[in-house]
Amino acid sequence: MTYQTLDYAVDDDGVLLLKLNRPEQLNAFTVEMANELVDAFTRASNDDAVRAVVVTGAGKAFCAGMDLTAEGNVFGLDETQWPTMDDMRQRLNDPEIFNGVRDTGGRVVLAIYDCKKPVIGAINGAAVGIGATMTLPMDIRLASDKARIGFVFGRIGIVPEACSSWFLPRVVGISQALEWTYLADVFDAQEALRGRLVKAVVPHDQLLDEALKIARRIATERSPVGIALTRQMMYRNSAQPHPLAAHQVDSLAMFYTSIGDGKEGVKAFLEKRPAQFEGKTSEMPSFYPWWE
Repeated sequence: MTYQTLDYAVDDDGVLLLKLNRPEQLNAFTVEMANELVDAFTRASNDDAVRAVVVTGAGKAFCAGMDLTAEGNVFGLDETQWPTMDDMRQRLNDPEIFNGVRDTGGRVVLAIYDCKKPVIGAINGAAVGIGATMTLPMDIRLASDKARIGFVFGRIGIVPEACSSWFLPRVVGISQALEWTYLADVFDAQEALRGRLVKAVVPHDQLLDEALKIARRIATERSPVGIALTRQMMYRNSAQPHPLAAHQVDSLAMFYTSIGDGKEGVKAFLEKRPAQFEGKTSEMPSFYPWWE
């Protein structure tokens, strides 16, 4: 796919820099951008040349939310339908439901959630609405000291989307999640740090370098198979009702990594040298994906 709303560039270290690229519109989100983001994360997940992903915005904003200037239903939804929960459970990928009912931000977030590669968000400016919620499944978030973030859905009479009712309480806790979504305020980077939404607040001109530094450490020093398994184990096992489910997955993951990149890792440790991991995410252990 040739992207109209994104810039997709992979460097020699295997770090994909993915930029939302509608700077004149403050990278406002559209259905086209949603489809391109789903494609980009699926592509990155399946590409052995990509070892880590950094997401940021072109220009002065990260993403100013949904583009509300679109004609008709600004969220791209088909108002002739009256969908039910049975439709969502049984017809989720039916074209009528897929194109006319499903939340576009949710499709993006699910693609990020399913990605085998670690994802780092570099929030360089305004990140409101979907601009905030799309960062929640990113594993590490850094914010520029110029960033402004808001879960502003209540201001226009709608609800949090993009699976944020699942992610946001897990990231910041239920009370903080409810406060931010009830009040629907736009807050600064220091408030995001106090609420544990972001790892750090970084001077604006250093933000991308800091995000890339973290991504490159992961990309060049860690087993891609080990990282892919770790990412999915953390997200999926933490939502299980009993630790036995984690034990079952951990056991298989330990078994297969110990006879794969783990052998090189142990040897490199004993020989006091950097490891040269050769595992590929295109060749995951046979039990992956275990949740299907």
